[in-house]
Amino acid sequence: MTVGTSRPAAREGALVGRGAGASAGHAAPGTGVPGIAPDDLPDGLVVADEDGRVVCFNTAAERLTAVPRAEALGRPLEQALPLEDLKGRRWWALTDPYGGLAIRGGQPERNLLLPGNREVLVAARYVRDEPLGPVRKVVVTLRGTEARRRTERSHAELIATVAHELRSPLTSVKGFTATLLAKWERFTDDQKRLMLETVDADANRVTRLIAELLDISRIDSGRLEVRRQPVDISAAVGRHVQAHTARGQSPDRFFVRVRRPLPDLWADPDKIDQVLGNLLENAVRHGEGTVTIEVAPTGPYDDEKGTAVTVSDEGPGIPEESMGRVFTRFWRGSKRGGTGLGLYIVKGIVEAHGGTITVGRGPAGGAQFRFTLPVGAPSYLT
Repeated sequence: MTVGTSRPAAREGALVGRGAGASAGHAAPGTGVPGIAPDDLPDGLVVADEDGRVVCFNTAAERLTAVPRAEALGRPLEQALPLEDLKGRRWWALTDPYGGLAIRGGQPERNLLLPGNREVLVAARYVRDEPLGPVRKVVVTLRGTEARRRTERSHAELIATVAHELRSPLTSVKGFTATLLAKWERFTDDQKRLMLETVDADANRVTRLIAELLDISRIDSGRLEVRRQPVDISAAVGRHVQAHTARGQSPDRFFVRVRRPLPDLWADPDKIDQVLGNLLENAVRHGEGTVTIEVAPTGPYDDEKGTAVTVSDEGPGIPEESMGRVFTRFWRGSKRGGTGLGLYIVKGIVEAHGGTITVGRGPAGGAQFRFTLPVGAPSYLT
């Protein structure tokens, strides 16, 4: 099957192909949106007329295909856009847009190959003047595969990280339980208690990891629920500091400053605890010197009235080149350990509350995290 014929290039091809296509107040050919020309589109756009010849080939299509617009305009679609599927079959001959079943409306997006095995995501729409009528236009969109590949790599890395983090505690749990079941009578009560405490700690580690995965799933899908209640943020900070001192940290390691009066804060107390716990844990584990926590009303440079919390330490800080990646998945800084998901979740929680979080360098040179929470409203009003 040959898509095109020997018909001269369509008259509108010269106008649309140059990307002019739309003057102010007029709909651009191929877009139907006033003032939007094909070259304004972020994706590649290729339009063929009723005879299968290209009448529109925008700038993004040029970039993705490496075919100059002048060479594409007026040529048969299968020559201007020589696509093959992943099995090497010629795509236009396989789909036959002009001669196939009249009930078809197009082709869903899929991976196809350009010459040189360059992979693109292609979708097609068959335009008819009336149902079951002949195809008057074939509209093709092209997208690069980089974003999809980044997503696939991120998912693969998440699976690998989870598998690695689960393997260690589960191996420990399995080993201790199997030993206790096989040789229960040989161990003293103190030995049994030590083993069971280790199993309990490893089970808690697995539980935390599963909770992190659930949080990531909800953040990525926009389904993270925030149940707003009155929150005393200064009291919450005090609880976290006491928990660290109870685990052996010196009380002198922490300095808490609260600037009053604080506005009323309606937030999800469990999730705010999660944010504070993560930021203080990072400051204690990866920072040095005094950990300073300041709670204050937001300032004149903040977007909304609310509460700002700043956590800073006196350690080496975060390298300048890494600050843009701190809140991405799997960022762990110079010291390895953990899943690298904590700060990604922290950012998601803060933003779900309508707040913002930033990272910078503290007064003593260490890392400084600052997040803001707007005044908000109780859940039953939102």
